[in-house]
Amino acid sequence: MSVALLEHPGLWSEEQYFALGETLNRIELIDGGLWASPVPNKPHQDISFLLMVGIRPAARTAGLRAYEAANVRLGTDRIVIPDLVVADTDPKGGVIEAAEVALICEIVSPSNAANDRLLKMQFYAAARIDWYLLVEPDLADFESVTLRLFRLEDQHYVEHVTVPFGDTLTLDTPFHCEIDTRDLLDR
Repeated sequence: MSVALLEHPGLWSEEQYFALGETLNRIELIDGGLWASPVPNKPHQDISFLLMVGIRPAARTAGLRAYEAANVRLGTDRIVIPDLVVADTDPKGGVIEAAEVALICEIVSPSNAANDRLLKMQFYAAARIDWYLLVEPDLADFESVTLRLFRLEDQHYVEHVTVPFGDTLTLDTPFHCEIDTRDLLDR
């Protein structure tokens, strides 16, 4: 971690956060504080890429854009970097606004499981993002993956569907897409 990060007094502003530039770790701005996570492991990166391969064409057909590890502004001084985001956004620029997001996705990591399953889910619900896809690989051996799709009701997510390994998730909204869980593992 750089000396500038360690010597910074007080809360971080968005301007200071973006002045960090590209970093080796994923660094997110949460209410003026920084959350640092290591770069995802290889199985996580494989799942992210293969999920993007399945989602991007369907998103483009619906006039949406799909990005891996993009900056998403959920509110003032709250910028996260989800594993995947589908949004109705301009292809230029560096930040996607929460109001543009059609679907946001996190892949559970051994180092961030609680953040992905609880904290980020609450942040996304508070930002009024309609659809949240939680990808849960078997963290012991990465030999299977479960997909959990949540929809926003009022101010909280409710489980829309759970798709176990070997089955296919069919999305009809916010865009049409089919994701076979077996296609998310590069064995």
